[in-house]
Amino acid sequence: MPRLRIRRSVMSASVTAIVVLAGTAAGGAYLTSHAADGADDPVASVASASSRAPSAGAGTPSATASEEPEVDYDAAVAAAVRPVAGGARLSVAVLDTRSGASGAYESTAGQTFDTASIVKVDILAALLLTAQDEGRELTASERASAATMIENSDNASATRLLQVVGGESALDAANERLGLTGTTASHAWGLTLTTAADQVKLLEAVFAEGSDASGPLSADSRAYVQKLMGQVEADQRWGVSAAGTDALLKNGWMPRTTTGLWDINSVGRVESGGGTYLVAVLSDGHATQQAGISLVEAAAKAAVDAVASAG
Repeated sequence: MPRLRIRRSVMSASVTAIVVLAGTAAGGAYLTSHAADGADDPVASVASASSRAPSAGAGTPSATASEEPEVDYDAAVAAAVRPVAGGARLSVAVLDTRSGASGAYESTAGQTFDTASIVKVDILAALLLTAQDEGRELTASERASAATMIENSDNASATRLLQVVGGESALDAANERLGLTGTTASHAWGLTLTTAADQVKLLEAVFAEGSDASGPLSADSRAYVQKLMGQVEADQRWGVSAAGTDALLKNGWMPRTTTGLWDINSVGRVESGGGTYLVAVLSDGHATQQAGISLVEAAAKAAVDAVASAG
């Protein structure tokens, strides 16, 4: 059997949306902080994956017959996710951390999505970069805010930590260091615009290990983010967790003021079939929160299974 050669592919996805939300004393527009039913309360908001292809051997003209056939992971993911997505606006990106294979699907090319609360991982990464640059540990207050921001999706903590790092311009600067090219921070952090491809890049920075661990986040910083993402409260552990086991994740959910429709997003790392996958699913336009959650979970599982099977 000839070996399969991974085709390098890059896809980004997004849906632009405009929300009118109430301002706060902290100066942010509000999404939602965690409520008993799992919806965010209004909060001050700021808020295709590429394949690492193994290089083909140099070889002589006689080696042509042994060239490796390409595997189109984008096509595999699209074929799996499209029937699940139906007419929903959706973007998915998946990276197999072991092989480097990745695939992506976007219902509409070139659009961005509101982050809602998934931006809280980004804010924490920016905070840790700030502390690293200053040669210090996080303060007790910063650690307390970081824990409630990730584990409980507390919005006031996110607003406070965004101010600590220097606001949306500082978040943009941190994202440049993290390799995010399609994300634009907002003073109302939940309205930060992003792509599924960028969210997988952020996850790569958070979960890097071995030869890939030379990124901007230190080993201690990566371990800290991973620890908090593994302690998200039980009623917020939906989303990409449907694609595997041992999920470390962060979700975002937000009803749009202008339409009443829901943004539902989920990002994280899962184990499946002996592999480790970084997954980002972004979506909007859902009539209910639960409808969005169901779609995101189905899309995440379909995408991870497709990448695993295609390889």
